[in-house]
Amino acid sequence: MAKVTGRSLPISTKQSIEICNFVRYKELTKAKDFLNKVVEKKAAVPFTRFNGDVGHKRKLGPARFPVKTSKEIIQLLESVEANAQFKGLDTSRLIINHICANKAGKQFHYGRKRRRQMKRTNIDVIVEEQKQNEDKKAVEKKTKETPALISKDAKENKQKEQSKEASTSKSTEIEGKKEQPKQNEDKKGVEKKK
Repeated sequence: MAKVTGRSLPISTKQSIEICNFVRYKELTKAKDFLNKVVEKKAAVPFTRFNGDVGHKRKLGPARFPVKTSKEIIQLLESVEANAQFKGLDTSRLIINHICANKAGKQFHYGRKRRRQMKRTNIDVIVEEQKQNEDKKAVEKKTKETPALISKDAKENKQKEQSKEASTSKSTEIEGKKEQPKQNEDKKGVEKKK
């Protein structure tokens, strides 16, 4: 795991939240490529929460090109990648496990008759190395197949146990019948001796 925090970045909190929601749980390299396309205005970030009066883009719905915010988040992603490399993680298999944007303390722009607050945002990024086991599709197939296999195995095991119990109960009944006359004979022999 590697972590980086950006404090009081001069970017819009609302745009940061939208980008973070879109990039979360994606591979680090793909997220950086996407944000570079946003900077070049070749791809748009879909706005799902703060989408009042936002123009629509083809096949996306409400979306924008937050260039300045994307540049700042790209710098954070590069920084967290360097931190992960320093810790010895494989940078080609990093996934953004946590990325969150919050409001920071807002300072005021200078103004004589009125003043305006600056845009300030805090962003936390945590990346983790993806496990090397198998592809997600293979794992999903296994999870889908295993319940059926488990149920078949369980049925076979139950049948085997029932047949074993039946055979053991039959054998105990037969042994019980054989032992009863011997016990009776022993009792008769003891009675005769008395």
